[in-house]
Amino acid sequence: MAKFKAEEKLQAVERYLNGNESSHEIAKSLGTDNKAILKWVTQFEHNGEKAFVKQYTNYTQQFKLDVLTYMIENGMSLNETAAVFNIAAPSTISVWRKQFEKQGFDALQSKKKGRPSMKKESNKQHKRTPVEGSTEALRAEIERLRMENEYLKKLNALVQNKEKSPKKTK
Repeated sequence: MAKFKAEEKLQAVERYLNGNESSHEIAKSLGTDNKAILKWVTQFEHNGEKAFVKQYTNYTQQFKLDVLTYMIENGMSLNETAAVFNIAAPSTISVWRKQFEKQGFDALQSKKKGRPSMKKESNKQHKRTPVEGSTEALRAEIERLRMENEYLKKLNALVQNKEKSPKKTK
């Protein structure tokens, strides 16, 4: 389905509420489904023009539970509940319900998405230099020298392989 701007949705809702056109006629002119028009109308009735303003939210655990409780207590559908709470996708509520049924209240906790940030504090913990002359310092120096030795051996092997291979021109 095509994406529509807030102005287009608002115009479609106004056309429907004027009573001159049916949801099927409006949907056909916009190239969408009539259920989308009816969904927009419901969202508009509950939230006004702000229903079509894009918002990126991170819902709290308590908010998710409140939405599920409201939906169950009032016997509302996913679409109706999404319209009341101004949730863009009703399927979001369905996901919350499945998580809650399978794993309980803790499953509704928001999880951070994406790659974790690089914290400078954690790097400082690893780079603490041991006291000179201590066993930790000596072990660290031995480890560093071993790594350096391995690096030099590999470098030497690569240089020897390069010298042995016949020089071919392409």
